[in-house]
Order: sequence, then C-alpha cells, then structure tokens
Amino acid sequence: MEDLRIEKSRRTPFVSGDFSTGTFTFEGRSLPENPEDFYNLIYSSLVDYYKKPTDVTTLNFSFEYINSGSVKALLDFFHLIRGKSGEGHKCIVNWHYEEDDRNILELGQYFSSVFKVPFNFIETCFD
Repeated sequence: MEDLRIEKSRRTPFVSGDFSTGTFTFEGRSLPENPEDFYNLIYSSLVDYYKKPTDVTTLNFSFEYINSGSVKALLDFFHLIRGKSGEGHKCIVNWHYEEDDRNILELGQYFSSVFKVPFNFIETCFD
C-alpha cells in the first residue's frame, strides 16, 4: 500500500496517511468546492488500509474551519471507524481545537458521542 499525502491549499486541508504506523492526519481548513470528490480518495485509502491495518489506528484532526459538506464526508469516515472498532480493531481519535473555537470542539464532541470511539480533546494554538 502506498502512503497518502495531499498538500493543503486555500480551501483544503493537509492530509496524510502512513499505513505502516496506522496514523492519519488532517490539518487546516476544509471547505473544498466539492467535498465528496476531495474526501472520496481519502476514504478509499482508509478502506484499503483496513485490509491490513496496524494494531492501533490513530486519526489526528486539527481543523481551523470545516464546512457542512466536509462534515458530511467525515460522517462516512466515522461510520467506517466505528464498524472496524466493532470488529475489535482499536482506533484513537485526537481532536485538536483552538481554545476559543467552541464550534470545532462541539463538533468533535458530537462525533465522539455518536460513534463511541475513544477521543482525546486537545486544546491547541494554530499559527
């Protein structure tokens, strides 16, 4: 499997997936014109990864901003992750948010409560 790497743009986050460590990272602003197109490639890579996953999968989310289309795409990710967790695969989500950004924090709390996978909420400062 080939690792995933998408450089950030004005409208899309940096995304990486390291299949050897089971670590996936999303950083920046997510407001692509067509979120489905942008996130389908990433979702497909995650599905491929789960064919031979590591013992623990870690997902790091550090969104400065995320639009509703991107939230919808992330719902698909969390459905997949919850399913894999139900099969006994361990997954940890690190959800980074800025101190004053209640929207991003509450979005992570929503995902955590609905999908029941372990979340770490990490207050941070974006430059």
